[in-house]
Amino acid sequence: MADVERGNQSDVTEFILRGFRILYPFQIGPFVLVLLTYFTTVAGNTLIIVTILIDRGLHTPMYFFLGNLSFLDIWYTSNIVPKMLQGFLAEKGVVISFSGCVMQLYIFGSQAATEILLLTVMAYDRYLAICNPLRYTALMNARVCVELASCSWLGGFLFNPVIMAWIYRLRFCGPNEIDHFFCDFMPLVKLSCSDTHLITLAAFLLSSTATLIPFLLTLTSYAFIIMAIVKNPSSTGRRKAFSTCTSHLIVVSTFYGALAMVYMVPTASAAINLNKIFSLLYSLVTPLLNPLVYSLRNKDVNDALRTMATRLLDFRRR
Repeated sequence: MADVERGNQSDVTEFILRGFRILYPFQIGPFVLVLLTYFTTVAGNTLIIVTILIDRGLHTPMYFFLGNLSFLDIWYTSNIVPKMLQGFLAEKGVVISFSGCVMQLYIFGSQAATEILLLTVMAYDRYLAICNPLRYTALMNARVCVELASCSWLGGFLFNPVIMAWIYRLRFCGPNEIDHFFCDFMPLVKLSCSDTHLITLAAFLLSSTATLIPFLLTLTSYAFIIMAIVKNPSSTGRRKAFSTCTSHLIVVSTFYGALAMVYMVPTASAAINLNKIFSLLYSLVTPLLNPLVYSLRNKDVNDALRTMATRLLDFRRR
């Protein structure tokens, strides 16, 4: 009860992100690699957004959702990478305020929830396109696309404000070192000297529900898609239908696979560094994969990029 009465009057006003302290003697290599990956991620996703906006042939529901996903990935990785880069150059870790830590955690959790919802919406879009092609344009019109995207963003950012308010009421009286490269939930809550059983249980139930239901909906969509593809008598039709789903399946598999590895890894000290490596997959690698997968495997995007490049070269020659 004393902890509740104190509210958010914590003795600790700032935290230290330890990051990959073990790599400090060799920090230049990882720093450059992460920096190049970050620039490539931002540039690749920005290029996809610009291409979708400029090329009228890409003004379809699938690419509308892809543009939303690319914008989210830019913001997603930008929330984490700057502090990570500082960590490579700071031997004693990166200082972050209590409020800044909670805000980073809130943005991270909200963006992860939004990405889950967007991936689910994209699976539903592919389900309608392949299983209900004659009604697709009526069912997935511009208004529906905007509503689905808006619900994904609002749902993601309304996902965990209660948990964040609860964290503010926890008492942190030391130590203040977070053994991670960003403010993740468990490493942060483990530092609290309050009773954290209820908030840990609440966060687990909320995140499990918010992840499991969209995941099952995505699996259901692709189960119907696969059955529709198998029943298609045309081999050309099967290839075309399968090719439109492969890119999305790769992104979904990578994202959920990385999340599963992070939260299935034991929290023992020996597994902390392994947990950090898996966290890199969904915080840095997945946002990079999206533009690569959708540009390299997607004929429409490739054609649009070549058209843009040709127009740019023609303009510079004039």
